[in-house]
Amino acid sequence: MELFKSGNPTLTEKIFDRSSNNDAELQGTMTIGGTMNKFGFLLLMVVGAASYTWHLYENFNQGLMSTLMLVGIFGGFICALIMVFKPNLAQYIAPAYALLEGFFLGGLSAIMNEAFSKSYPGLILQAVGLTFGVAISMFLLYNFRVIRATEKFKSIIISATMGIAVFYLISMVLGLFHVNMPFMYDSSPLGIGISLFVVAIAALNLIMDFDMIERGAEQGAPKFMEWYGAFGLLVTIVWLYIEILKLLSRLSKRN
Repeated sequence: MELFKSGNPTLTEKIFDRSSNNDAELQGTMTIGGTMNKFGFLLLMVVGAASYTWHLYENFNQGLMSTLMLVGIFGGFICALIMVFKPNLAQYIAPAYALLEGFFLGGLSAIMNEAFSKSYPGLILQAVGLTFGVAISMFLLYNFRVIRATEKFKSIIISATMGIAVFYLISMVLGLFHVNMPFMYDSSPLGIGISLFVVAIAALNLIMDFDMIERGAEQGAPKFMEWYGAFGLLVTIVWLYIEILKLLSRLSKRN
């Protein structure tokens, strides 16, 4: 199989290599259309679960909402780890992952919506709109080969993505020792610049996700990899939404 590279740790060469076996003959092969249909289904599950925790917040049931948010964070992480090591289970676990992510995102969005209700009343709606707008734009740029997932492009995005992950990890560790980095949260030019950079890298990761899915279909990956590809794409979309939400919240503080 050709070399697969993606900044998204859920979509890697080894995972596709492990999946290219006799399962494809038994189940059928992966298709782009099938993957996107499954992604749409997972996205609807995220929206449904998010609507539920938002509803809980609006009805002052914040205790249950907070519990579901915590379950969503840790449960989603566990589900993701299982699928990374056992891609063939994605058809069963990916829907659970989508629900758990929805619980977390719905609670987070409700909290942010109230926090910025006066300074930025349309924060959540604009964040959602921008996320879909960026995703569609990246798909069109990839589909018409305006941006090509070359080896050099992949290497740059992978390096940048890993750098962001390490940067966030260091920030979290320092936070445990009460050492804060103000630019991680404030609306300074540096902070906004970092947010813009991270949003750009998250968006460009979509190019590599599309490339991975297309190559998987071309190489005849087994049918269950449609669920795995949809899960991997959802991971990037969730990351993009959170980063856009952070960026908009920072920009609102400067007004």
